[in-house]
Amino acid sequence: MNKGKIDVLLGLQWGDEGKGKVVDVLTPRYDVIARFQGGPNAGHTLEFEGKKYVLRSIPSGIFQGDKINIIGNGVVLAPDLFMKEAQELEKSGHDLTQRLYISKKAHLIMPTHRLLDMANEAAKGKDKVGTTGKGIGPTYTDKVSRNGLRVGDIFHHFDEKYAAHKARHEQMLRALDFTDYDIAEVEREWMEGVEYLKRYHIVESEHTINKMITEEGKNVLCEGAQGTMLDVDFGSYPFVTSSNTISAGACIGLGVAPGRINKVYGIMKAYCTRVGAGPFPTELFCETGTKLRDLGHEYGAVTGRERRCGWIDLVALRYAIMVNGVTDLIMMKSDVLDTFPTIKACVAYRIDGKETRDFPYDITEGVEPVYQELPGWQTDMTRMTDESQFPDAFKAYIDFLEEQLQTPISIVSIGPDRAQTIIRK
Repeated sequence: MNKGKIDVLLGLQWGDEGKGKVVDVLTPRYDVIARFQGGPNAGHTLEFEGKKYVLRSIPSGIFQGDKINIIGNGVVLAPDLFMKEAQELEKSGHDLTQRLYISKKAHLIMPTHRLLDMANEAAKGKDKVGTTGKGIGPTYTDKVSRNGLRVGDIFHHFDEKYAAHKARHEQMLRALDFTDYDIAEVEREWMEGVEYLKRYHIVESEHTINKMITEEGKNVLCEGAQGTMLDVDFGSYPFVTSSNTISAGACIGLGVAPGRINKVYGIMKAYCTRVGAGPFPTELFCETGTKLRDLGHEYGAVTGRERRCGWIDLVALRYAIMVNGVTDLIMMKSDVLDTFPTIKACVAYRIDGKETRDFPYDITEGVEPVYQELPGWQTDMTRMTDESQFPDAFKAYIDFLEEQLQTPISIVSIGPDRAQTIIRK
């Protein structure tokens, strides 16, 4: 039997690139869709058949009836939020229990992790990171300090383990002078979620996924959350998430060897956005930024927060392509630029009077974007069905990006619906 392959799909900017839709479009090519990092701070939005769905912890392949979906060991999982998400999908006619596998080694986000998240942000004052408050950071902190509670623990002396972890967190909260809270109701729902988890295939996912590839010949798509520029090592630290969002994270977050990775699909918007605090060299504070936000409906899928908007940043993109080993680019929200007479692209940074094309150690201050202007296409592309219909100015924009980034743009999205996706020849 032929061995299966593993491809990785991830965001190249600061998240919100449109990964959920692309996973849904690509899933017919794969047997297994696997999440490898992040938690319910991810918000992958999918629209089809007139309905809109937002997935937080569940892989985006869940809408394809015959696909296996895996929540890997690198993910952090909140049982109560997972239960609500799964029950919403069940109401819409999608039975998950037979097709969703959850790693025993995935770490659990406890109610007290959320309190610690709030307490830590409050303590930082003006230096706060802009966390979603879902408890992601404190859960990963417990993981790396070897104090974590894992999905597999729900089958072994769980009440005792939970009480010990909760007591430790409460001691930390007292030290932060954060004592005015009542988690009784949240805790009750959380425990319901723990019981609900037991309906699913709780597995040693590293064995499961490797057997699927080597023994069953299944093809796997690894679905990243957040974006490359939020990677804890390579992102705009400290304004980052708490996990490795790059392609190497798929190996650690699923237990697969680097040599098994085949294609790496990198998703980018035709412009750039960021949610929350942190540096953003091409951010626009003018009417153009507002127009991008309104036309692109740039509001967080999970938080509802307004996204900051700016022109595409090719310095950051070249860096993201390099650290991920991207083989194919996917450009989202091209239609948002349909009405602009001029499009700008940041081709270099000017720092202390010197131009550089390399992404620097720190971009918090003193970074001035160097722009190249291109003519806009001023054409409604949302009804187009083939790249031959693209206006010449848009074709020129694609050619320019491919030349700058030295990577082919294989897929172009021209609207939120599954059908508004052009696979280029």
